[in-house]
Amino acid sequence: MNLVKLSWNYLLAKPLNTGLNILLLSMGLAIITVLLLMQDQFENKMTRDAEGIDLVIGAKGSPLQLVLSSVYHIDFPTGNIPLDEAESVSKNRLIKNVIPLGMGDNYNGYRIIGTNHDYLELYNAGFREGRPWEVAFETVLGQEVASKLELEVGSRFVGSHGIGTASHAHDEHDYIVVGILEKQDNVLDQLILTALESVWYTHDEDHDHEKFEQPVATSGFPSSDQEGREVTSLLVKYRNPIAAVQLPRYINSRSSLQAASPSFEISRLFELLGVGIKLIQGLAVVIIAIAGLGIFIALYNSLKERKYDLAVMRTLGASKATLFVHIILEGFILTLLGGLLGIAIGHFFLWLLVINNEQGALSGLRPDIFLAEELWLLGIALITGVLASLIPAWNAYRTDIAKQLTGS
Repeated sequence: MNLVKLSWNYLLAKPLNTGLNILLLSMGLAIITVLLLMQDQFENKMTRDAEGIDLVIGAKGSPLQLVLSSVYHIDFPTGNIPLDEAESVSKNRLIKNVIPLGMGDNYNGYRIIGTNHDYLELYNAGFREGRPWEVAFETVLGQEVASKLELEVGSRFVGSHGIGTASHAHDEHDYIVVGILEKQDNVLDQLILTALESVWYTHDEDHDHEKFEQPVATSGFPSSDQEGREVTSLLVKYRNPIAAVQLPRYINSRSSLQAASPSFEISRLFELLGVGIKLIQGLAVVIIAIAGLGIFIALYNSLKERKYDLAVMRTLGASKATLFVHIILEGFILTLLGGLLGIAIGHFFLWLLVINNEQGALSGLRPDIFLAEELWLLGIALITGVLASLIPAWNAYRTDIAKQLTGS
């Protein structure tokens, strides 16, 4: 007697009940799967993007906004800071290295970042083709930018003012692509990098084409004979551990600038998001519990209708243990299908989120990654199915052959 085939046929006999129980269980598991994938990859992505950055210095405002805009490029900058003040801060004895950033323009929604070659070295960026920028308006593209916008070395484009796509174009001077980075699996994939001088010259009222051909600063701050030059923020590397205690306090209290720690701000962000994640996970657990209850009710009611069939099985040689396993298998098959479907739906839903947020915080997430926690999730689902089947299986085990066959 093939118990698996028999259990499967009994489930197919009531497709609506079977389908509803599988769907209900899969929805709960899908929610938890999406949360697991997003939380794991998002935390890894945040950690990877902030590696090597101890402090961010910028204009006064929200520290979290400063970190998100300067490190992860997913928020608006808090403002600009004077170049001379930025240079003065960078000379502090507690600072080992400073990378200036200039932001404010975009091309088709991808941000144009003015900086120096130290920014590439920060992430150990390698080139798929081409080279770093050497003069103003030469650009290096992240892999995703080049792929999505179909740009290659030698391509030209015009940047637009602002972070959003709906803004006026700076058509006085084209950018030219001189390099395309290898896939980095970090924030560089979604950026257009150029010299800080490019950002300055773009916003100048006079356009001196002679200075466009001059070599740009590849490290440190560019020199400028024009007053009023600004940078958006500074990425700082500490010289020693004591700087983590003294430097942020010094900058926040004795200057017009603001210092924010990426590790602290992101930990605070995860703490705030954790409350919402736990609430959603709680809802998913309730849905799974309801699905387990549904499986119990379905099997219990089905057992009442099948007592005669079970008695006949006993007369044909099936043992009490066989009937017990038969009912357990039904619950096991239900939850196995619900579990596999739920995990598949979770990955599919994450894929939908990613393709609809190509330039957002979720753009770097991968729906094709499977976590070990998903196996635990499937195991919990199977245990739920077995537990929901225990009482109906025990009743099947206690089936009285004579009573069922005689109808007494």
